[in-house]
Amino acid sequence: MKKGLLLVISGPAGTGKSKVCEHLLKTGDYIFSISATTRDPRPGETPEVSYHYISREEFISKLKAGELMEHTEYCGNYYGTIKKEAEDILASGMNLLLDIEVEGARMVKAKYPDSVLIFLLPPDFATQEKRLRGRATEPEQKILERLERAKEELKYVGCYDYVVYNYDNRDTEAAAQILSIVDAERAAIKRHPDIAKKYFS
Repeated sequence: MKKGLLLVISGPAGTGKSKVCEHLLKTGDYIFSISATTRDPRPGETPEVSYHYISREEFISKLKAGELMEHTEYCGNYYGTIKKEAEDILASGMNLLLDIEVEGARMVKAKYPDSVLIFLLPPDFATQEKRLRGRATEPEQKILERLERAKEELKYVGCYDYVVYNYDNRDTEAAAQILSIVDAERAAIKRHPDIAKKYFS
């Protein structure tokens, strides 16, 4: 069985990552990695589906034990990918989809060089701010923190393999572009080092 492809999607708050990831999951070729986090659930989120909600003490324990593929701290909370869950999915032949922050993405790329990192962005900063305010789920201070965080995240865009723009009401197009990138990566020579051997066998 072929090993699955490790696909990382990052982007600042308001990018529309959730909707784009939903389209990818509908293809049946991807399994979404459920991250562990120390933050409280938001309205509409379901434990063990949206996130593994755990205490700071439990998170730190997993980190020290080497049980996390990557981790980061964002707006006062910890986030991380449980290594065994992720590697089991890849070993099954399914593609693993990670929606993580830039620090975590860099860790994944260092540990798994064959991973594909995609930076998802709104068309511009003004659109991002409009989307964040339109959600009406967070206080003003939190919105300002997320906007400042976006400026920091963009400093690391050069660590990614691709950038995809998610325009308003066109998330299906963004998802389709990502699927095209994955198809191209699947056909990359670097992923087929034994072409000649197989061809003449």
